[in-house]
Amino acid sequence: MKKTPATYLFAPLRWLFKLHFGLFFFLSLAVLYPLFYFFLSKKTRFRAAFKLKRFWSILLQISYLSLLSRSKEADFPKGPFIICSNHSSYLDIVFMYRVIPRYFIFMGKDELLKWPLFGLFFRRQDIAVNRRSASGAGRAFTRAKEVLLNGDALAMFPEGTIPKHAPKLKPFKDGAFKLAIECQVPIVPVTFINHWKMLGNAESIWGKARPGVSRVVIHKPVPTAGLTDKDLLALRQQVFNTIETTLKENGSY
Repeated sequence: MKKTPATYLFAPLRWLFKLHFGLFFFLSLAVLYPLFYFFLSKKTRFRAAFKLKRFWSILLQISYLSLLSRSKEADFPKGPFIICSNHSSYLDIVFMYRVIPRYFIFMGKDELLKWPLFGLFFRRQDIAVNRRSASGAGRAFTRAKEVLLNGDALAMFPEGTIPKHAPKLKPFKDGAFKLAIECQVPIVPVTFINHWKMLGNAESIWGKARPGVSRVVIHKPVPTAGLTDKDLLALRQQVFNTIETTLKENGSY
């Protein structure tokens, strides 16, 4: 990022704010860990674990001195669907549980398995994808299809990771759209408009960090009924354009 006098002036405050959020993140998770461990020990208790995640996300939101402004263009589909969101900050994960009230399973990179405490979610309930292994990715894909066929929702970041040039989008990967077509389920695009301003690079002292209002747009579901693999690229581009246009309209480009 381009450094200005203000950058140096506010850097210590930003670092302290990140430190505060990071400490609260892991300390609160440590306190709730026994409950998470209990709920995640059996599949029959997974929905209770999801409710606890939503409660935890509220605590994190309060600790970050943040409010939520959610705009929804249409109701959620009644059946299974895939949530496709841009990914510009770690706050995207936290606020997803606030934004989507319906039970869903996260699908993310396998590096999350190494996170202290947080890795429990991906070892027991959520789906970790090892993109370096064809067999590992195949097993994750099969589990994701089972989630959708069971009637539940699945949340994915089609960029795969937080881009270095966030909020500008990285090209979307095919996985979410291939799943949607194979299972014939709609995609619900979600745009996190300003998380990159509220919590930028969490590891850098220069990265942005401040409280504020989290602005989120939940877009109309994109149907996939009748689509085939030939439509994958067009579907991917449609969802990409929806999110990118919203970012541009709100001054994030």
